[in-house]
Amino acid sequence: MTLLKIARSPAPTVSADTSVQDSVAKMVEVGVGAVVIVDEEEEIKGIFTERDVMERMAAKCLPCDTTKVGEVMSSRVEVAHLDTNPSEALSIMDSHHFRHLPIVDDHGKVLGMLSVRHLLHRMVEDLSQELEALDSYVSADGPGG
Repeated sequence: MTLLKIARSPAPTVSADTSVQDSVAKMVEVGVGAVVIVDEEEEIKGIFTERDVMERMAAKCLPCDTTKVGEVMSSRVEVAHLDTNPSEALSIMDSHHFRHLPIVDDHGKVLGMLSVRHLLHRMVEDLSQELEALDSYVSADGPGG
C-alpha cells in the first residue's frame, strides 16, 4: 500500500502571506485539518494545523482575518517520502505527536497530506482482511485439514 493512495492528494497548500481565515477556509473546503505552507518555488516553509489554530490563534485571541499564516505556522515540518511505508509514517506521526504528515517526491515537492485517521483506518482494514483470510484458512474443512 502506498501512502498516496490514502493521502489527500493534491495536498492543500497556501503561501505564508495568506490570512489565517483563508487558510482555515481552505482546510474546511478540502476536509483536512492542516495546510502546507509553500513558497513560490513550491518549497515547504511550514505547516498550519488545527492545533495551531487552538494554541497560537484562539488562546492568544489573535484576529484571524489579519494574521498571516506565516506568523503562526509550525516551521518544523516532518515529511514522508514516496517510499515511506505506512508503519514508518505512523511511527513518525506517533513519535512527534503529529496528526498530519505531508508526502513529498524526491525533489521535495508536496504531493499529498496524510492524516493519522485515514492511515489508521486503512491499516485496520488491511489487518481485518488478513484476519479473515487466516480464519478461512484455519477453519477450512477439506482433505488433509
